[in-house]
Amino acid sequence: MTTTARVQGATVWLTGLPSAGKTTIARLLGERLKAEGHRVEVLDGDEIRRFLSAGLGFSREDRNSNVQRIGLVSEVLARNGVLCVVPVIAPYADSREAVRTRHDASATPYIEVHVATPVQVCSERDVKGLYARQAAGQLVGLTGVDDPYEPPLDPDLVLPTQDQTPRESADAVHAVLAERGLV
Repeated sequence: MTTTARVQGATVWLTGLPSAGKTTIARLLGERLKAEGHRVEVLDGDEIRRFLSAGLGFSREDRNSNVQRIGLVSEVLARNGVLCVVPVIAPYADSREAVRTRHDASATPYIEVHVATPVQVCSERDVKGLYARQAAGQLVGLTGVDDPYEPPLDPDLVLPTQDQTPRESADAVHAVLAERGLV
């Protein structure tokens, strides 16, 4: 019988407003981690909503259900040695805390990163045209504009993306993973 060393997984949860840079940072971090030989999955909030959470709307209850589904998948993967990078708005503190609690219960590392881009900068970036649609009256319930976003009170890392490049942001997240012995 041979034994192999258990590979440590973790969840890196990137929360922030729409167009804050979460997905860009997640992809850059994921590419770097893969290049280093780690098992990595990027669980993009938009992709998860299309497939795993199809049929959910944007009510508080539906947003909570979506976050909990993503949290379950990320915890299971991380518990099994995968570095899970999760760029998702996750606007409510209680939903994010439930995900953290799930990770704590299984002793699975969880790193919360607040992609703290000001709403004005997000509106200028407007990657998906959401802010323009909201301003034109074609969209209601835009997180951070006419629907709440509860910023993390004590995140493991805060990224002011208006003051750094996406690569610098991804490098800062990688540094936290290294400090914790996860890479």
